[in-house]
Amino acid sequence: DDIAAAIHTGRRVPVYRKLGAFTTRPLRAILYHLVQQLTAENVPETLPEETRRRLHLIPRHEALRQVHFPDEETPLEDYNEVRSPAHRRLILEEFLRLQLALGLRREERERSPKGPRIRVDDRIREVVRAILPFRLTDGQRHALREIVRDMCSSRPMNRLLQGDVGSGKTIVALLAMVVAVENGYQAALMVPTEILAEQHARNIKRLLAHTPYRVELLTGSLRNAEKRELHEALSRGEIQIVIGTHALIQEGVRFHNLGLVVIDEQHRFGVLQRAELIRRGYNPDVLVMTATPIPRSLAMTVYGDLDVSIIRDLPPGRTPVRTFLRTEEARPAIYHFIATQVRAGRQAYIVYPLVEESEKMDLLNATQMADHLQRVVFPEFRVGLLHGKMRPAEKDDVMRRFLEREIDILVATTVIEVGVDVPNATVMLIEHAERFGLAQLHQLRGRVGRGAAESYCILLAHDLTTPEARERLRVMVETTDGFKIAEKDLEIRGPGELMGTRQSGAPVFRIAHLVRDRNLLELARREARLLLARRPQLPELTALLNEIRRQPQYGLTSIG
Repeated sequence: DDIAAAIHTGRRVPVYRKLGAFTTRPLRAILYHLVQQLTAENVPETLPEETRRRLHLIPRHEALRQVHFPDEETPLEDYNEVRSPAHRRLILEEFLRLQLALGLRREERERSPKGPRIRVDDRIREVVRAILPFRLTDGQRHALREIVRDMCSSRPMNRLLQGDVGSGKTIVALLAMVVAVENGYQAALMVPTEILAEQHARNIKRLLAHTPYRVELLTGSLRNAEKRELHEALSRGEIQIVIGTHALIQEGVRFHNLGLVVIDEQHRFGVLQRAELIRRGYNPDVLVMTATPIPRSLAMTVYGDLDVSIIRDLPPGRTPVRTFLRTEEARPAIYHFIATQVRAGRQAYIVYPLVEESEKMDLLNATQMADHLQRVVFPEFRVGLLHGKMRPAEKDDVMRRFLEREIDILVATTVIEVGVDVPNATVMLIEHAERFGLAQLHQLRGRVGRGAAESYCILLAHDLTTPEARERLRVMVETTDGFKIAEKDLEIRGPGELMGTRQSGAPVFRIAHLVRDRNLLELARREARLLLARRPQLPELTALLNEIRRQPQYGLTSIG
């Protein structure tokens, strides 16, 4: 009883969630007896002494003890808000391991010999200039300079190109591809979906129409005979630029002289695709683009082994899109507004979350609504329908008709979140806006406002009961800055959700948190760089690095 009293009363005690049949009290007793046995001898120190000194970290065994049974000196709220010296030690250790792993990954890649040798002279500069029908923005020029400088260096480029929706990342990537081709190499653009591959192929063929380059599209849905012909042409070096989905890294595809790979990531591609290319004997320059900006803390973890170029500005003539949040009673007024815009010669998108009726959810769906809108609401206009279940040729046909103004109002699912520029489209109505994530809403909104005319995005919410949904829509109305939106999205949803699946490369932490602990992440990043640079003087670092190499979550076992 005396021991029980010592554990449960007259002191700071931990409160645990129920674990199986164990409630807080027995759990507390078990953990108390466990942590009392922790010493410097049986909990070996993992961090070098100079790191602990520099970052003012308590020993590991003490951190584990105090995290469960707090000392009396530290304010209690520091424990409850995860910022006590014990928490700080454990969080920094998690972040430091990750940053050391990323540093090792970068080192391994830089050691592997670079395939392409790129030079840029006046002739190539002239070719690049001749391709563009317009001037690049300052941000685009700066990013292109950084990319070309990497391509000309003796190390393989591994760079992340970030920019907001509509900032012109693809043009910058295309010009880098032209530099590679002019040096006698092939360039490949890998994208996550077929419709996006088709759109990129169409735009790139148009921009390069007056050049001698052969540009081809290679996707999984091509007929076998077509695939075979393209595979042979690629391996003979007859195709200079190839655009496709991850079909591009399948075993059957052989390049003649691959110099540059551009990966349009959208969070779904990643480390494994890059590793696969290296495994197959290519070590090209790699440029990774993301569809919407990635929060800095996430970029430092998921893409921490890449150099980063950011395009901050938008091309001239873009007007910010005006965004409004409305509920069901505003529907007649919204329809009236769309009709007014279309009569003035503009076009509109109406986006639904589903293609067809779902038994699970009572949501409006694109197929039924397209029919209803054409017959009942907008009989005087031409209403089109676009969704992901259509065949590629059908999608292309619908987008072409919308672009050529044969369709006034396009009813669509999120298949249009990445897509063709239609400068004449000035209105987007998003139905069930509360069902979309922030990044997706921002991406959808990026489809309008691509011309000089004022554009509008109307978020029609059917259910505002959850605070997260209200917060997402409030952010959308308040800002059009994709970098701010990305940070907010990370705050609301957390890193795992934001990156999609666990396979996405988003790290899973036991105690650290990317939003709450972003300052410690920055500290760990600097410390990791310092430690790797001082490795010869730190024999105690070797054991930690070897342990990190053996852990599969860092992706070092499968690479190099």
